[in-house]
Amino acid sequence: MTSPILPTPAPGVATRPRHLGLALLSLAAGGFAIGTTEFMTMGLLPRIADGIDESIPTTGHIITAYALGVVVGAPLLVAAGARLPRRELAVGLILALGLGNAVTALASGYLPVMAARFLAGLPHGAYFGVASLIAASMVAPHLRGRAISSVMLGLSVATVAGVPASTWLGQGLGWRSAYWVVLVIAVLAAAMILAFVPHLPGDRTATVARELTALRQPQVVLAVATGMVGFGGIFAMYSYVAPLVTEETGLAERAVPLFLLAFGVGSVLGTVLAGRLADWDVQRSVTGGFVASVATLLLVVPAAGSAPALLGLVLVVGALGSVLAITLQVRLMQSAGDAEMLGAALNHSALNVANGLGAWLGSVVIAAGYGYRAPSLAGAGLAVLGLLIFVVGSRVLDPGPKRQDPSATTM
Repeated sequence: MTSPILPTPAPGVATRPRHLGLALLSLAAGGFAIGTTEFMTMGLLPRIADGIDESIPTTGHIITAYALGVVVGAPLLVAAGARLPRRELAVGLILALGLGNAVTALASGYLPVMAARFLAGLPHGAYFGVASLIAASMVAPHLRGRAISSVMLGLSVATVAGVPASTWLGQGLGWRSAYWVVLVIAVLAAAMILAFVPHLPGDRTATVARELTALRQPQVVLAVATGMVGFGGIFAMYSYVAPLVTEETGLAERAVPLFLLAFGVGSVLGTVLAGRLADWDVQRSVTGGFVASVATLLLVVPAAGSAPALLGLVLVVGALGSVLAITLQVRLMQSAGDAEMLGAALNHSALNVANGLGAWLGSVVIAAGYGYRAPSLAGAGLAVLGLLIFVVGSRVLDPGPKRQDPSATTM
């Protein structure tokens, strides 16, 4: 009998919800709040800059502050909360995210707003860590990849619905109103989690030191490095999609939202697909995702002159981003052993580092005079490097579970 994707909960622990769909929807609602607050800042950046009397480039540092909060908060909050009941921990984290958005809405001035965004980012990765563990515990082992992708679907849907709506609201009623709306969404998500998600005790034997020992495991370090480097390829291209559309494809600025929508739709489709791929074979899915990413990013270079071709490739990039993010998360949960919640949280730290790395590398090649197609080429290089790191981690240090027979295990 093959090993399940994740450890089975302790005997006697009731984790089956009365309404599985509503339980997963509740956890996804928290992801929707997180996705909305993470990405709407980009659309509201000029308004925020005017509101705090700073330049747009300087105000852009608040985006970095949020990402830094994710990187710092994910391992620390998960390790500190490992002994707490899972449902209550998830509620506390999503309410903390809402509080961070309320502080952002109330903050005045550059440094206070930046500090507020850092605070808002702290619960981000930790929430997805505990929510993924809860989702996995509510279903049979061969369906856990799909359960985890259901939680992540909230993040993807936010890019299609939450971000445009909150940006429109912020432009009409002032940028602070958008952050108040995120607070409302977070409170509603917390109420839904309490109503529909079953109680799941924490690990009474857990300590901060024991949880953080997972960071010393080579396979965990390499899995995190895979996400930090390899996923940066997606961000290298996507960070500069607006000038790519206007300068290389030759379209008007009003066409940019269409390409952003295509990326969001691709992200949603990729999230749905990723759950099934993770349940099929994590190792092959990650490998295939990287190979497809390399090919797609390379195709962007010659195809950027054609609007229909570029639109299709942007959609595919969005889908591959979700496939890699979710399958890498499952892989990290496997590698972390008893600290699987920390593994899931670390994935979001890695992805935020990848965001910064990809955007930075893209700016380097653009500044060197290679044009707006060059970030995609640099991104393909990052994806190749990420694939190599993943192969080392999975083939040499930790073979990992192979394809699972759905009939082999049951809850």
